[in-house]
Amino acid sequence: MAELEVFWDSGSPYVWRVLLALEVKQVPYTSRRIQFSKDEHKTPEFLAMNPRGKIPVVRFGDFTLYESTAILAWLDREWPERPIFGRDSSEHGQIWRVVSEIEAYLQPEVVHMARLRMARTIYFDSIELEAVKTAVEATHTELGRIEGALGQTMVGDQVSAADIVLLPVVQLILRTASHERSVPLELGFFPLAERYPKLAAWLERMEALPGYDRTYPPHWRS
Repeated sequence: MAELEVFWDSGSPYVWRVLLALEVKQVPYTSRRIQFSKDEHKTPEFLAMNPRGKIPVVRFGDFTLYESTAILAWLDREWPERPIFGRDSSEHGQIWRVVSEIEAYLQPEVVHMARLRMARTIYFDSIELEAVKTAVEATHTELGRIEGALGQTMVGDQVSAADIVLLPVVQLILRTASHERSVPLELGFFPLAERYPKLAAWLERMEALPGYDRTYPPHWRS
């Protein structure tokens, strides 16, 4: 049987969701870390797999695929045991709805907010700061929607692609909110359990998943 290879680098929420899905589904794979600092994503070999030069990428024999949500869907068809896209058509549709909402409404705002960590100086100009504040407000709006609908998991009674896609986003929110540039702005995400108790409890359950520690972005630990 062909070997499943995963090309990744640390810190990408898109990579994390693929690695976590593999752990949840208990699919064996070989890790192929790409070092962006050495421009390994620009080599002819890598660009032949993904002409956009981005991660994650999976390779399975002669088959290659990029874009993380497409990879999740493919994984669930290739290894149908322990499904992450539902056990019937209703769950399947609901999971895709939640994934689509996270991708369309939450993740773009969080990525914009994360500019607070990536800025070269601690001071933004007023236009940038207002844009970040707008992203923070939109993030709270979306988390409020999630809080109102959340059960033990995002959909149904078992971990699904909806949980797997949301987890890295929530952790990126908390990582951004705890940064020295963010603390003076009082973004309102801490303590998480006060404003979003169901989300905080869900996060504890997700952090207890087998494979969570193995897939946690290495450089986030420092």
